[in-house]
Amino acid sequence: MVQLVIAASVLGPISIGFYRLAIAAVVLLLFTARQLSALIRAFRIAPGATLVSGAGLGVYQALYFLGVAWAGVGVATVVALGMAPILTATWESVRSRTRPSPLTLSSVSVALIGLAMVATAGTEVTAAAPKPVLGLLASAGSGVLYSITALVSRHVAQRIPALMLTTMTTTIGALTLLPIAVVTGIGFSPNLRTISGLIFLGVMTTAVAYGLYYAGLKTVAGSTAAVLTLLEPVTAAVLAVILLTEPMSMWTVFGSVLLLSSIAALYLSPMPRQGEPLLAGGPLEIGYVLVDHFPDSTRGVDVIARQPSGADSLSGLVMNDDLQTRG
Repeated sequence: MVQLVIAASVLGPISIGFYRLAIAAVVLLLFTARQLSALIRAFRIAPGATLVSGAGLGVYQALYFLGVAWAGVGVATVVALGMAPILTATWESVRSRTRPSPLTLSSVSVALIGLAMVATAGTEVTAAAPKPVLGLLASAGSGVLYSITALVSRHVAQRIPALMLTTMTTTIGALTLLPIAVVTGIGFSPNLRTISGLIFLGVMTTAVAYGLYYAGLKTVAGSTAAVLTLLEPVTAAVLAVILLTEPMSMWTVFGSVLLLSSIAALYLSPMPRQGEPLLAGGPLEIGYVLVDHFPDSTRGVDVIARQPSGADSLSGLVMNDDLQTRG
């Protein structure tokens, strides 16, 4: 859709990113208009992390759109979205000071090989990829920044309702891109294709998509959601070939398969158990959501399990409250 809007207008990738977030922000602000005081209170819960998350959303989206314009939809999407889970898995191992499992090491290694194959195959200049090297760098930067933003916003996402958090981050993201968009040009001749494309990007792929994603996380396991997210680069690559007639070599296809399948294997694998956590009462299955809620009193527990039962979650809350009281 970004390529179609670029072709139908004189707008650049950054300006399109601004319009996408601005339209989404307007829709969400209208939807939450009667909850303005609650929105302000939610922002005060974690203003710094919310600002970083919103600014990160704007910048990594702008870099991704630059990657699409310069390297093509398929390559940019695979590189940007493929890097994020690998970087996140690596950081979590470093932060928890645990030795990565053989599966994690092999998955990351295979993913890096696949990423290298996609990158080296995507350096040829074509009509769909006029600046492939710059596009790859922009896509890689988008993936890195996305990972950082996700890690920063992890704690605040557990304390602020998804709708309010999305409203705030899209608004902040739009304001972040506004100065750059003004410099690069935000004016265009109105036509049905451009306007409908921008509305679709803002409403469907941002406001509605984020709402569905957060709603799905309430009923779908985190590992399943991570793998389902990989459908995006696969779908983008297929549509780029079919609708935009972008060329895609077998080298790129094979590298993409290696990258995405290694991520799927990593996130579908069972989390290794670590014996006794730093909590009284014996082994306790506690998920990432509890670790994020109590980051200071449960260090290292985040590697125990991803999907706790309701009873274990309740026990974890009680025990962590007790630890914080005694601490």
